[in-house]
Amino acid sequence: MYPNLYFAFKDLFNVDWGFLRFINSFGFFVALSFIGGAVVLSKELRRKESDGILISEDEKITVGKPASGTELFINFLIGFLLGYKLIGLFIANSSGDVDPRQFIFSMQGNFVAGIIGGLLLGGLKWWEKNKHKLATPEERTIRIWPHDRVGDIAIFAAIFGFLGAKIFDILESPSDFVESIREVRHGSQDIASLIFSGLTFYGGLICAALAIWYYARKHHIGFWQLNDSAAPGLMLAYAIGRIGCQVSGDGDWGIENFHAKPFSWLPDWMWAYHYPHNVISKGVNIPGCLDPQYCSQLPVGVFPTPFYETVMCLILFIIIWSVRKRFTVPGTLFAFYLIVNGIERFFIEKIRVNVKYDIFGIHPTQAEIISLLLVVVGMVLWIMLKKKPDVGTPNAAG
Repeated sequence: MYPNLYFAFKDLFNVDWGFLRFINSFGFFVALSFIGGAVVLSKELRRKESDGILISEDEKITVGKPASGTELFINFLIGFLLGYKLIGLFIANSSGDVDPRQFIFSMQGNFVAGIIGGLLLGGLKWWEKNKHKLATPEERTIRIWPHDRVGDIAIFAAIFGFLGAKIFDILESPSDFVESIREVRHGSQDIASLIFSGLTFYGGLICAALAIWYYARKHHIGFWQLNDSAAPGLMLAYAIGRIGCQVSGDGDWGIENFHAKPFSWLPDWMWAYHYPHNVISKGVNIPGCLDPQYCSQLPVGVFPTPFYETVMCLILFIIIWSVRKRFTVPGTLFAFYLIVNGIERFFIEKIRVNVKYDIFGIHPTQAEIISLLLVVVGMVLWIMLKKKPDVGTPNAAG
């Protein structure tokens, strides 16, 4: 188990770089998932643009203006925070005895590094603007293609996805959230754990989808065409994100497995894994472990469900990517994604640890309810959209 990159590099390359402790494995793979999803989305948008399905939008900008005081201040502030916290963390954590999460959310930092970072970022903004400064600023019209907006779309998805994931987790386990707040007040848990632990994927998916719908509508991008373009990337991003769950041991694992392996040639960890050094310190102490933070493992092996989901979703990504050009009706590829995603998640829930609801004697989990809804919504969308004519015009069905 690798709760952060320090453990990974020490195990794989036999190096002892304490500063790597501040790079959380889960966050690292989440970042990779956004990058992977954005690359796939950009590639698919470019294909649709070259086929004439999506068109550009003209925007007016003013060029040649010098950097304003507000721009310089904002860049200085960002540079100061990066230097004060990140460089300060590298310096303070060189020996590996500082908790990065507590450091980031405390008032600790390196003031000199902050000033240097602020001056550097502010100076770069001034130099960039000054290089293109004109005697008389001009208003110009530039052409923006949908693929040029992938960065903005990814930021929207990240912000609202995180908020949605946290909100749905609170709704799923309100008592756990109240208990976590109580532990933060008593000092037995840090605020970083309260904020970043317990994120629900489907909550993130729903809120991110709403934010992207608003963004697409604002910039006249065909909503269903954008959804179709995003479908393969969403599946790939989910698969990569689940790697982070597996290697960090964030608690998103399966139920205890007391049975023998169905296939003797499978490694033991693929069937019943103890998640040693898990990031949430769940279980019993590992004999001989001297790490100040991560010395716990589960007493009984559990199904490594994040690993199963990574494998299944990679297969589904390959399928969706392979057949994407056959879905000519805008929105139907996204409907197909909703169906297969919902089916995959529904069945994995059968062996996952999760809070169950009591609804008229039935005991589903939140993810089971949402996954069933996704399947139903996907089927309804498929039927409704297939009734529409096969539209291939620019920004169709938007």
